[in-house]
Amino acid sequence: MTRIAITGAGGRMGKTLIEAILLTDGVELSAALERPESSLIGVDAGELAGVGTNGVIVAGSLDEVGDQFDVLIDFTVPAATVANAAFCAANNKKMVIGTTGLDAEQHAQVIAATEKSAVCMASNFSTGVNLCFKLAELAAAVIGDETDIEILEAHHRHKIDAPSGTALSLGESVARAVGRDLNEVAVYGREGQTGARDSETIGFATVRGGDIVGDHTVLFAGEGERVEITHKASSRLSFARGAVRAAKWLAAKESGLFDMQDVLGLK
Repeated sequence: MTRIAITGAGGRMGKTLIEAILLTDGVELSAALERPESSLIGVDAGELAGVGTNGVIVAGSLDEVGDQFDVLIDFTVPAATVANAAFCAANNKKMVIGTTGLDAEQHAQVIAATEKSAVCMASNFSTGVNLCFKLAELAAAVIGDETDIEILEAHHRHKIDAPSGTALSLGESVARAVGRDLNEVAVYGREGQTGARDSETIGFATVRGGDIVGDHTVLFAGEGERVEITHKASSRLSFARGAVRAAKWLAAKESGLFDMQDVLGLK
């Protein structure tokens, strides 16, 4: 039985992760965490998530529950994720990271933690989205040089980073397939007299509004036809179940950096 801790337990994703653990065989929720100043400290995590009392009491720091879990799942904010990664590396704990928006320095700190512990880090843990990564890469290899590539994404009003981590991962997949550097060819917005489209560019369009869970489309627009690869999420449960699957898989690893493609055997 893999013992899992959830940080950010009171958030939208935290509650969904608690539900996903309940739906998955071979795992158990053994710890739940919130910010030290949170009013949720001391609350039963099951009641918090609306799945019934489970006896796991929300704690305010990893130090309080360090001996109670094997894998930590973190979908919070970059600064907290970096600190949690350092704790896991120092205490022989595994970690699943779904946090996006890390800057280069923060990303490097997480990578350093993988020398001592196993980390599975992905922009999206949905099985369907990870299949789309492969499909987009295949499509780009076949028609990428003869089409214009655009990536469209939409999320709820509360998302704090743009483009989404998933959209950037899709961009990296198609750029790699056509032999381009995404940092050099990405266009993140257009306004005014932009001139004709450069065929080498990969464009991104972002929508934020309402309660949209997550929509992503990779568009390959050619002369006379276009190919669209689309994933639309209607519930966060698809992401949560993937993250729990990753935690269960990661429990057998000693150290190193992995992603959901490793978990699904798509590499």
